[in-house]
Amino acid sequence: MEGNNKLRSIPSIDRLLSIASADKEINAYPRELVVACLRQVAAEAREALRLNSEQECSPAALLVEAREMLSRYSRPSLRRVINATGVVLHTNLGRAPLGRRARECVTDVMAGYSTLEYDTETGGRGSRYAHVSEQLCQLTGAEDAIVVNNNAAAVLLVLSAVTKGREVIVSRGELVEIGGSFRIPDVLRQSGATLVEVGTTNKTHLSDYEQAIGPNTGAILKVHTSNYRIIGFTAQPDGRELAALAHRYQLPVIEDLGSGTLLPLAAGGQTEPTVAERLQLGFDVVTFSGDKLLGAGQAGIIAGKAQYVAMMKKHPLLRAVRIDKLSLAALEGTLMEYVLGEPEQTVPALAMLTIAEDILKERAIQLNRLILQPELSGLTAEVIPLSSPAGGGALPLAALRGYGVAVNMPGMSADKLESRLRQRNIPIIVRIQEERIIFDVRCLVETDMEEIAAALSEIGRPGA
Repeated sequence: MEGNNKLRSIPSIDRLLSIASADKEINAYPRELVVACLRQVAAEAREALRLNSEQECSPAALLVEAREMLSRYSRPSLRRVINATGVVLHTNLGRAPLGRRARECVTDVMAGYSTLEYDTETGGRGSRYAHVSEQLCQLTGAEDAIVVNNNAAAVLLVLSAVTKGREVIVSRGELVEIGGSFRIPDVLRQSGATLVEVGTTNKTHLSDYEQAIGPNTGAILKVHTSNYRIIGFTAQPDGRELAALAHRYQLPVIEDLGSGTLLPLAAGGQTEPTVAERLQLGFDVVTFSGDKLLGAGQAGIIAGKAQYVAMMKKHPLLRAVRIDKLSLAALEGTLMEYVLGEPEQTVPALAMLTIAEDILKERAIQLNRLILQPELSGLTAEVIPLSSPAGGGALPLAALRGYGVAVNMPGMSADKLESRLRQRNIPIIVRIQEERIIFDVRCLVETDMEEIAAALSEIGRPGA
């Protein structure tokens, strides 16, 4: 009986609407949306009471919840965050941020119509891949190149077009799993090719590949371990030797380079091979990501011999995995930085990965000064040395040395402060270390640091 009385205490939707009619904030939304939100908060209150919760069910309380629910509709879920983790290619935070030229290209294309598949010279239909293929060939030495929506799609397209119905030889030490539990054997199976494993987890010799070659062999696939390393008692054949072996048997040799870099890159004590270097060794086709070490938006890039790229251009799967115009614009703008500028400074991901420690220390000192400026009672902050990974399944052994600021706020746990920072309109994403909030400055710009200082000042005010 008591439970029924509690349920009866929930106001009707009509009553809530009547009270809400005087609320300017709620009235700014369409009536249908207001009704839907009121019904949802009432249903949630009803369920909470059934579970014997001490739920506040007054009209005022329910309208507060409805107001918050309505505000979420006007705030995009996908929005900018401040990355204070120090992880440059943070997969959950969108990986590589775009540089100036890339942002300008995206803004220009998204504002109206574009030359996506239109040739202004002939007035006829053009190819979307023509916008980036010339730059990619120039930067990698490839004969031809195309772009799809991500590197997993690139590998799938290559195998589907070149090796369907045939065997593909892969070292057991390279049967990797990438993000989201997708595995190379699964991609191979989906392409219609048959996996032939050779060697062992830690050692695969050239002779292992040669012994596996048979009348139904379609290709040799090498998978660069861009997101992990096997160290110690290990062996893998040299890339040039592997390519020579494949060509001796008139087979293509394909490499999934994973992260992929266009420039020689050394960061945190680790180096990565460039796409051009792999093609020069004799690999026929190389695939790699656009939003990792290259520093563009999400894309899967396929570069190599024209005869194989031509097979992919004719394959029906290409349309299913083709790149969209905004990602293509971001890629073209980023490639312009490589061709025309100084990408180490103008491509944000490269700049962040290679920035000097003394600059990071100066930045941390500046952030520390901004944080302490309001003189919040009891708040402590200090500059500390840090080490962070590159992220995004790239440079797995790299330890990027830098600096940050460690903060304690009186009367608030590190977990609580992290939650408050994360739930702001512009979320501030941080690390927790030894019960302190850590702001790694590697990925921060001036306005980010000002926002962090303002957020801490707001959260630390009495009664906030």
